[in-house]
Amino acid sequence: MSGKVNTVVVQWAGDHRFDGGRPGSPHTIRLDASAQTGPGPVDGLLCALASCTGVDVVDILEKRRTPVASLAIAVTGQRVDAVPARLTAVHLTYTITGAGIERVHAERAIELAVTKYCSVRDSLREDIAVTWSLELA
Repeated sequence: MSGKVNTVVVQWAGDHRFDGGRPGSPHTIRLDASAQTGPGPVDGLLCALASCTGVDVVDILEKRRTPVASLAIAVTGQRVDAVPARLTAVHLTYTITGAGIERVHAERAIELAVTKYCSVRDSLREDIAVTWSLELA
């Protein structure tokens, strides 16, 4: 195996709960398929996609010297009505605030994040449609 390697350990925490994180790290995330003590696994995947693209959007706009003051990303995932209930489409709505951020530059940052830089998006099946919209606040 060549390239970068990520390793995580996931520990069953009873019922449908799992805690995962890097080996030896005190930082973990809770995934709960029953959604009682944390988001479910698919919700976790949607959060990972939003976070991955969000990091890139923040970095790109910061390089333009228009830093983001706040960023919220609402994510909607469409799933098939079958087993497994896999994702078929995802829509991300970015709400961005920040002095001097112009729509054209924010849209370009999002487009680059979603189509070029986000490793989570690139790891999803190619037939999952990923769309996005922007609200500048």
